[in-house]
Amino acid sequence: MAITMTLSNHYKFSLMKKLIDLDTDDLKIILMNDSFVFDKDAHSTLSDVTADQLPTGNGYTQDTKELENKVVSEDDVNDKGKMVCDHVLWLASGGSIGPTGSAIIYDETVADDVVIGCIDYGVDYTIPDGTSFEITDIEIDVT
Repeated sequence: MAITMTLSNHYKFSLMKKLIDLDTDDLKIILMNDSFVFDKDAHSTLSDVTADQLPTGNGYTQDTKELENKVVSEDDVNDKGKMVCDHVLWLASGGSIGPTGSAIIYDETVADDVVIGCIDYGVDYTIPDGTSFEITDIEIDVT
C-alpha cells in the first residue's frame, strides 16, 4: 500500500508568513469520501474540502478528531523539519464508515482553517461495523 502525504501550497505560504505553529496550534484530521481528489493548489482551507468529507454517523463525527501529542523537531540527518503525533483511530459502531480514500489535516487555530495536506492511502477503505480504522505514523515534513 502506497500512503503519501501531499502538502497544500497555502500551508507552505502560511508557514512563511508565520501564521501556523505546528507545535501549539490545534490540528484536526478528517476522512474524505472515495471520490475526493486532492488539489494542492485549490484546496487551501477547510471550506474547499468540506463537501467531500464523510458524513457524521456510525462512529465518525465530522471535525472532531484532533492530532494529539505533537512533537516538532529538526532532522539534520535528512535535512528537514518534522512534526509527528499520536496515531488516530475511528471505531465503526451501528454501521460501516466510508468508503474513504484519504484524510485531510487542517489547522483550526488560524483563520479559515488552513488545509495542511492530504494523506492518500492508495486504496479505498470501508470500515465494517465493530472494527476500527487507524492512521499510524503521522508525520508532516518540511524539506
